[in-house]
Amino acid sequence: MNEYIFLKKSNNIKNKIKEARQKKILSVDEYIKGIQQGDRMILGKAITLIESTKKEHQLLAKQIIERCLSLRSKQSFRLGITGVPGVGKSTFIEALGMYLIQQGKKIAVLAIDPTSNTTQGSILGDKTRMQELSIHENAFIRPSPAGDALGGVARKTREVIILCEAAGYDTIFIETVGVGQSEIAVHSMTDFFLLLLLPGGGDELQGIKRGIVEMADLIAVNKSDTNPVLAKQAKQAYRNAIHLFPKKESDWTVKTILCSALKNEGIQELWKLILNYQSFTQENHYFLKNRKRQNSYWFKETIGEGLEQLFYQHPKIKKHFLELQKKVEEEKITPFAAANQLLNIFNSTLS
Repeated sequence: MNEYIFLKKSNNIKNKIKEARQKKILSVDEYIKGIQQGDRMILGKAITLIESTKKEHQLLAKQIIERCLSLRSKQSFRLGITGVPGVGKSTFIEALGMYLIQQGKKIAVLAIDPTSNTTQGSILGDKTRMQELSIHENAFIRPSPAGDALGGVARKTREVIILCEAAGYDTIFIETVGVGQSEIAVHSMTDFFLLLLLPGGGDELQGIKRGIVEMADLIAVNKSDTNPVLAKQAKQAYRNAIHLFPKKESDWTVKTILCSALKNEGIQELWKLILNYQSFTQENHYFLKNRKRQNSYWFKETIGEGLEQLFYQHPKIKKHFLELQKKVEEEKITPFAAANQLLNIFNSTLS
């Protein structure tokens, strides 16, 4: 009995030591060393710092990001992937990811997951759906809950890309929550935008925002094996729809293709089209131009986000905000007049 108690206490002590080590915040040098060595656990911990709202974590994350900027041997190819619910994004990413790993690539998958407004819980299911890819040593999967602050998640995803590039991942997939607002953010941080659709023809296309279709560089009809005839009809319908849109700034002609991620059909052909796009846009200098524009966009977005936080956290704004908000709700004052009052108060504190 005494031996049992001793062993139990010993195991408890070992577990506590293990937990303490896991919770320990490493130094910047330790993080950088681990990231350079491709340590996925340390990379994950560094990303957790980026996602944290604690000030000390943010300061540490900033140092890590700045160091990683100069460590990247080459920039990755960034592929945005979106699609309607049920289109099989996770299955597709695993199929394409495993194909690229066989070609000697290192794959990082950054998935912005939907968050429940009721429970604030997140459906972080990508790792369970991408079972083969998630355990491969040359793959890294990181889901991030979108929540209500999509812009913040998008900015952090940009920073995570820098860390992944420093860790040697040369191909980065950014999977979106579906067909909605998140696509705009993802499009502004990727080199290529892929839209996955189901066999269904023009009827399905009607339910998709035109802007998302216009953003696509390639439209792939997934699950084409389930109904080959319908899939071919859908491909033709999407091809016809593309001709109605304005010419893309990249001068690239949007392609349509059939594929089946589950059957691993069309994956190689699809990747060839993506490589053709990469070569085409590098030759006409659009690739670099787009990268520069994206950097400028996120520079301005970050300033805007910082100013918004500064505004709402100011003591004088906090003092008057709820009172004016109540007046707006009760229609005692217009939203525009109330907003101008707060802006005037804030401006007076700057002089």
